[in-house]
Amino acid sequence: MADFFTEIRIPHQKFYSSAPFPSVLSPAPAGAATSQPASTSLLVRSVKAQRPYLESLLHRTGAVLLRGFGLSTAEEFNEVVDAFGFEELPYVGGAAPRTNVCGRVFTANESPPDQKIPFHHEMAQVPEFPSKLFFFCEVEPGSGGETPIVLSHIVYERMKERYPDFVQRLEEHGLIYTRVLGEDDDPSSPIGRGWKSTFLTDDKSIAEKRAANLGMKLEWTEDGAKTIMGPIPAIKFDSSRSRKIWFNSMVAAYTGWKDSRNDPVKAVTFGNGDPLPSNVIYECLRILEEECVAVPWRKGDVLLIDNWAVLHSRRSFTPPRRVLASLCK
Repeated sequence: MADFFTEIRIPHQKFYSSAPFPSVLSPAPAGAATSQPASTSLLVRSVKAQRPYLESLLHRTGAVLLRGFGLSTAEEFNEVVDAFGFEELPYVGGAAPRTNVCGRVFTANESPPDQKIPFHHEMAQVPEFPSKLFFFCEVEPGSGGETPIVLSHIVYERMKERYPDFVQRLEEHGLIYTRVLGEDDDPSSPIGRGWKSTFLTDDKSIAEKRAANLGMKLEWTEDGAKTIMGPIPAIKFDSSRSRKIWFNSMVAAYTGWKDSRNDPVKAVTFGNGDPLPSNVIYECLRILEEECVAVPWRKGDVLLIDNWAVLHSRRSFTPPRRVLASLCK
């Protein structure tokens, strides 16, 4: 079992300080001394046996893609997530419309296929966010539909070099995120999660308590609610790697939080209420696109992301496509 995982190289990978991004693991080649046919049960046992190796690899590279292990169902994916032993994070305060599939597995953002989902750290706009994310390709896209990923400290370094004054203001003031929610989910919007789903309740008093626990201001409207979060840090210090990271949903909110209720320009501001400079936002978007890696999904792929180290997004696609997700503390 020690040789069950083999690191491989694939197109699209990048290298930073000689480390591949993402790292890619496949089953040991046929004919290897310990080789056995890939199966979910064998993968689960191998993950449990080699957790220190897998966690070390994730810490070093920021993202690990498991490819070629023959997974096909949400239930199998759920078993693999469980095998890693990370505690589940309830999806409270997030914006994306999602549906529970089984166990700790949810659909990824259910917004329409023609919509891009901009780069973000998962739930960066609230104080309680997952440390790790799993994605699973249950149905391979017709075309497109990649989940581009980018290293957060690289974005910070490039933005600091290009716009030092802007980055300093972010570090001093943080960001405020404002979102207008309907009562129920709006599947036509990438941020269409209604207040009932956002706070996992249909009781307004419980919703108010859960918002307060997040440090979020909640205002009721005629047909829904408005949430105001912040000021909240936009730059964090990743103590496990001793470096600053670009940890926010600034570009996502400014360029993508748009629907019948929300104006993206008003969705995010500096923590003192000042508007953000549009030219800097779009330059940041350009840097994100330049530095990102977009590996085309294959059926059965599992992508494990360290949410502290990596931002992710979604490209538009031609159906069918079904990518599932699981969030971990």
